[in-house]
Amino acid sequence: MEFFSELINYLVEPFTYGFIQRAFICALLIGGLSGLVGVYVVLRRMSYIGHGLSYAIFGGAVISYLVRLNVYIGSALWGFLAAMTIIWTGRRRRVGADAAIGIITTASFAVGVIIANATHDFPGDVDAALFGNILTLTNNDLVVVLAASILISIVVFFGYKQLLFTAFDADAAAVFGVRTRLIDAVFSFIVAGLLIAAMQVVGVTMIAASLITPPTIARLLTNNFHRLLIISVLIGAFGGVVGVYASWYLNWATGATIVVTHAALFIVALIYSNVVRPRIMRGKQIADLRVGSRAPETGL
Repeated sequence: MEFFSELINYLVEPFTYGFIQRAFICALLIGGLSGLVGVYVVLRRMSYIGHGLSYAIFGGAVISYLVRLNVYIGSALWGFLAAMTIIWTGRRRRVGADAAIGIITTASFAVGVIIANATHDFPGDVDAALFGNILTLTNNDLVVVLAASILISIVVFFGYKQLLFTAFDADAAAVFGVRTRLIDAVFSFIVAGLLIAAMQVVGVTMIAASLITPPTIARLLTNNFHRLLIISVLIGAFGGVVGVYASWYLNWATGATIVVTHAALFIVALIYSNVVRPRIMRGKQIADLRVGSRAPETGL
């Protein structure tokens, strides 16, 4: 009995610290939000945009520090403009979205590197934005994450049909009266807002994995869009919470542990989708054939 009591105390120990409680809440919100926004990113075939915008936001963060502007405000504006430029350039028939992402974001990153080297000063808040530092979150940071989560969720809730239509076929959406340019601006706002909110949780250099992995896992498990959306949000939130919890006991970097947790879930889903589910389906088919091969009992 004493053993179980000690085990329970050991397992609940992280929840007794305020900074860990904030980390759990933020990881839950950002994980779920990443799963939500990531679905539309994957449908647009722009999976590289999260990784690419992290480079763009690095440039914005360094410039913000140089001009004494709040690093989050400057990064948000820079990320929004970069996302809009990527989407607009990617719509040109001779330039694909992947090429636009590579050119624009690496150029922005290069600007940040040049400025950082020229000033010989790399501020701690920019470093935290790049790699995340979830254990230092304050109540103000929690409010920012909560506000961003609510705002982005509301935007997606009221605009999910237009976002979905534009993601599948922007030209057809425009023909049916969807204001695709406005939707592109909204999408850019959503992605930039998520990246800013995720800065302190996993860092912008790792947000791409948290943005892409949950919807990819959900895609392996279902073909229904609504179920895909729900599963992606749940996986994102679950991976965030488990990542924080595991990092406490393993003494690993929290942001990296969240990403590794999502990667482990992807491997499980991949095995299930390619090995387990086909066997289950074959078993059901064989059972149906056996039932169908039986002669019906007529009672005559």
